[in-house]
Amino acid sequence: MSTVDVRNPEGKVVGTAELPEEIFGIEPNVPVMHQVVTAQLAHARSGTHKAKTRAEVAGGGAKPWRQKGTGRARQGSTRAPHWRGGGVAHGPKPRDYTQRTPKKMVRLAIRSALSDRASESRVHVIDEWGFAPPSTKRAIASLEALGLRERGQRQARLAIVLDRAERETWLSFRNLGERVRIVLPEEINTYDVLLSDTVVFSTATLATTIARLGDGSTEEAR
Repeated sequence: MSTVDVRNPEGKVVGTAELPEEIFGIEPNVPVMHQVVTAQLAHARSGTHKAKTRAEVAGGGAKPWRQKGTGRARQGSTRAPHWRGGGVAHGPKPRDYTQRTPKKMVRLAIRSALSDRASESRVHVIDEWGFAPPSTKRAIASLEALGLRERGQRQARLAIVLDRAERETWLSFRNLGERVRIVLPEEINTYDVLLSDTVVFSTATLATTIARLGDGSTEEAR
């Protein structure tokens, strides 16, 4: 079982936290992570796309001109796909994009993603943020003190895992743009972890995450 330093918002080390091997120390399973992320992104699609066929477009009941004698190619309807205003051939139809992902697969994928970040020392733990009242200025100062943000440099993508009760901290971080993603411990997923360069837990959200993902053996993760 590996350990990671626990720091306060000023960047000082105040203790250590244990990272369970079965969650933060397995060999990442890349194909499973790919399949789970693909399924998650597919599930976000509404699937409501629709184009009308020639049978569904209004009009076109009369033959545009007689079959023979005009010198033109024969036509049966003005709603054929090659006519302007006609139906669409092989167009999109409403469909369900949901893909089946068993619970064990989802759990293995998130463990693999967290293990990948932990292997590169990109999992950080804070004792508690303690932003009261909310302050974006203090949030930026904390990230700089922790070495997660540098002035004048392109900012790394961060996934900050916050509890629902940490409303002041939530309000402090939400103005930092799309490169700072706030995630609930019960909703942390493979896509959010892989999209972020670094994952930041508090001691409370780390315990919640371990309790959620730790209900399985190391053999299952293999």
